[in-house]
Amino acid sequence: MYLLSRAIFTFVACSSIAISSISAFTPLSWDQAYVKADMLVGQMSLEQKVNLTTGVGWSNGPCVGNSGRSVNPNFPELCLQDAPLGIRFADLVSSGVAGINAAASFDKAAIRRRGEYMGKEFRAKGINVQLGPGMNMARTAAGGRNWEGFGEDPYLAGIASAETIQGIQSEGVMATAKHIIGNEQETNRNEASSDIDDRTMHEIYLWPFARSVEAGVASVMCSYNKVNGVYACESEYVLNQLLKGELGFKGFVQSDWSATHSTSPSVNGGLDMTMPGDVKFGSGTSYFGSTLVDAVRRGEVTEARVTDMATRIVAAWYKLGQDQNFPPVNFDSFHPDRGQHIDVQDNHKELIREMGAASTVLLRNKNNILPLQPSKLRRLAVIGEDADMNPSDLNSCPDHGCDKGTLAQGWGSGTAEFPYLITPLQGLQDALPDSVTIDASADNDIGKATQTAKGADIAIVFANSDSGEEYITVEGNKGDRNDISLWHNGDSLVEAVANANKNTIVVIHSVGPITMPWINHPNIQAIVWPGLPGQESGNALADVLLGKVNPSGRLPYTIAKNVNDYPASVSKDMNIPYKEGLLIGHRWFDANGIQPLFEFGYGMSYTKFNYDKIAVEIDPTHVGVKVSVMVQNTGNMDGAEVVQAYLGFPEDADEPPKVLRGFEKINLKKGAPAEPVTFRFGPTELSYWDTDKQRWVIPVGQFTVYVGASSRDIRQAANFTIP
Repeated sequence: MYLLSRAIFTFVACSSIAISSISAFTPLSWDQAYVKADMLVGQMSLEQKVNLTTGVGWSNGPCVGNSGRSVNPNFPELCLQDAPLGIRFADLVSSGVAGINAAASFDKAAIRRRGEYMGKEFRAKGINVQLGPGMNMARTAAGGRNWEGFGEDPYLAGIASAETIQGIQSEGVMATAKHIIGNEQETNRNEASSDIDDRTMHEIYLWPFARSVEAGVASVMCSYNKVNGVYACESEYVLNQLLKGELGFKGFVQSDWSATHSTSPSVNGGLDMTMPGDVKFGSGTSYFGSTLVDAVRRGEVTEARVTDMATRIVAAWYKLGQDQNFPPVNFDSFHPDRGQHIDVQDNHKELIREMGAASTVLLRNKNNILPLQPSKLRRLAVIGEDADMNPSDLNSCPDHGCDKGTLAQGWGSGTAEFPYLITPLQGLQDALPDSVTIDASADNDIGKATQTAKGADIAIVFANSDSGEEYITVEGNKGDRNDISLWHNGDSLVEAVANANKNTIVVIHSVGPITMPWINHPNIQAIVWPGLPGQESGNALADVLLGKVNPSGRLPYTIAKNVNDYPASVSKDMNIPYKEGLLIGHRWFDANGIQPLFEFGYGMSYTKFNYDKIAVEIDPTHVGVKVSVMVQNTGNMDGAEVVQAYLGFPEDADEPPKVLRGFEKINLKKGAPAEPVTFRFGPTELSYWDTDKQRWVIPVGQFTVYVGASSRDIRQAANFTIP
């Protein structure tokens, strides 16, 4: 979704709500929800049913999306609100880690908790539908909204999507799986066609949506772009055949904002709700509403189809228990002065700080320079504008559409305003004892940086790379990044600091991969990758740098040695062939024997782990495989390891060399006995999409299971055969 700017909030006296006290509930099954929905919708007139499917228009309600109210029988106007990481256009809310950081944690339980706290906040603000999570794939390194999603691997994205959805919906808020499908770049997103073959569609781009449907997601948002020449929001193939047919989706499909392009083709193609309702913002006209009523009367759309649309919406409402004790909307996206300013943050900053640390990836640590030892540290240089933030710049740019100071999230509709932002400089100042002198140069002036770095025991240099949604252009970047270099002369800054100090630590806040022309500089002892950590950025970073938290984050994408090593780039063509097929991300590098700079799944720890004794058990009756491996912490510090399982398929399946099919994050005490880590592979993990048979097929023959610490760091392997 894209949107317009609006006045920045002035924080005023507010009410608070004990959102942690909201009782958990058990969602209804879809069958139970449909029984109730059929009864209610059965009492509605054609106009009332159509009204449910039609948004009231941009800025005509308190939320970014407001469905129409059917007053007889009574059904509430639904509030739909961004964003995937927190509540957009509202004050006194949490602004947490980006989706890409959630993926970098490789921690299922933490991702679920992230969904739960967001669900609590959305519910407390009276929001029926959270417009997230985003699960488009990081197909290109420069894709503008990659940071909203979960990286380059469909299995990782599927797990992260399902855990997030279950977390959100456990609090009685409808989650939205978006954007189906092919919205992997911002350039020409409203006109270009993503041309995806059948097998690639199923095994890569549809995979996270399949896992979302299995998780019971209430809503799916269709994308702006065309898919194989047809707009996604009127694509019979995407919405009816794939989503509602093959996947069995029971909820409702909503358009992205102004992604509806027709009446009858969209409705018959599977679109159930148009958002925000008007053809163009403020146009006063709609493709649904009275236009849809007329289409029914002309026979272009059946009333049974309209009944289905309304029933899907009402069933989702019942499924999430929103017919009982749901709070009213208590904020106004467009007129903040009309809101009640209810504080819904509770103690969620603690979870955000934990996730920020858990998703920080340690890429290099020569001579164990990290964690920092305050007792041996007298003078620390902190350098770069990314290290700090002028308080007046905190929320000064609508939807964070600028790159001022430290970077904690990208820009666009996927953002939430910061209630505060702990900068890296502040986090270090608060964490280090008074015996350590911090010399700060919070700008990118090369001369000042050089002088500040000289003589310091250790110099930490900060730099970033930003991106976002195409309706905002930041420093010449219209959503997608023009390149994947560091912004604001960051490469020269890093080089200058490294030239001046033999103990240089580089910290990168980035939306995705960057080029690292300075990677081989002998004075760069450590590289730390916090990604986009949200409001607790500085505290989370200090926790890692000082060893309060042992880093366990892993890269959810590949960082290449050369930008030309990637399988795809942002295209300016109106037809974008996904010609790399199944070879997205690390699969491409494996299949083509390309050595990455840092591979998918890579990340270091302050301790060491040993893998041993892989074992495989096959259950031919239920077509299942259990793989276990023993893992031990053999280092000097407690820590968490992300154990990853990849499968190599029989040759006849024509799959990539190895595909991710499992991961587990385990906490291990130093010196403790080895613990077993178990993976179970069922039909979902063992199948490929057979385009001739048009179904998932488990190939006969020999598989190889690879278990290790990254896609390239394989520690144990074993073969098994499916007879």
